[in-house]
Amino acid sequence: MSFPQRFTGKTVLVTGAGTGFGAEIAVRAAQEGADVAIHYRNSRAGADATAERVTALGRKALVVQADIAEHAQIQRLAEEVWSYFGRLDVAVNNVGDVAREQMSWRDITEESIDHVLAVDIKGTLLCTHEFGARMLDQGGGAIVNVGSTVVVRGSARAPQYAAAKYGIIGLTKSYAQAFAPLVRVNVFAPGFIETAATLGREDWKSGRGDQLRAATPMGRIPGPEELAGTALFLATEDAQHITGGFLIADGGYNMVGA
Repeated sequence: MSFPQRFTGKTVLVTGAGTGFGAEIAVRAAQEGADVAIHYRNSRAGADATAERVTALGRKALVVQADIAEHAQIQRLAEEVWSYFGRLDVAVNNVGDVAREQMSWRDITEESIDHVLAVDIKGTLLCTHEFGARMLDQGGGAIVNVGSTVVVRGSARAPQYAAAKYGIIGLTKSYAQAFAPLVRVNVFAPGFIETAATLGREDWKSGRGDQLRAATPMGRIPGPEELAGTALFLATEDAQHITGGFLIADGGYNMVGA
């Protein structure tokens, strides 16, 4: 399979690139010509595996560890990336906790609320802030924050997750204004994705997956590699007039718009 070379000579950072969607975005960026910084928090083995896939494509890979819920760790991560590559053209803030183990709103805990908001809102905000400020200093760049179509319908299962993903829209619009016109900031909002973690969910295995496929006009739920190029579109030259935007890729499940 041949890929468009939309990122030849560019450097791309993907947070949460040790597993799932983040790993596929990192590999797709490399397939399109980018050198890639691969962030992880806990899954070092996964990040190393992603790095091997990137270097096998003839691109440079840098593996960086940080807990993005802490500003000092994000600053250190940025310092490592910029000192290694010299610049960063694209940042994909993919890290997000979906409270996957929670099966009902009745099971919500204060600890889960604090954790999801700290990672999804605070972490994404601080990454956008830190990476964007440095991109401004270097003269340009693009940031893609991974959101979710959960904001359309909400989540009876995990209200804190829907709240967090709404927060990402607000911070994205704010920084899109602050960083314009040099640095663009957008939200990519996938619907359901059949990552290993999703496929392992009890509700998914007991019929939820089949229900969602039936309710999706496209008739199926994609794997992460199918949406990686779509997420990266927002960082390409073809998207040069899109900032503060919200791009949905959900197979028609929500059909929102004007």
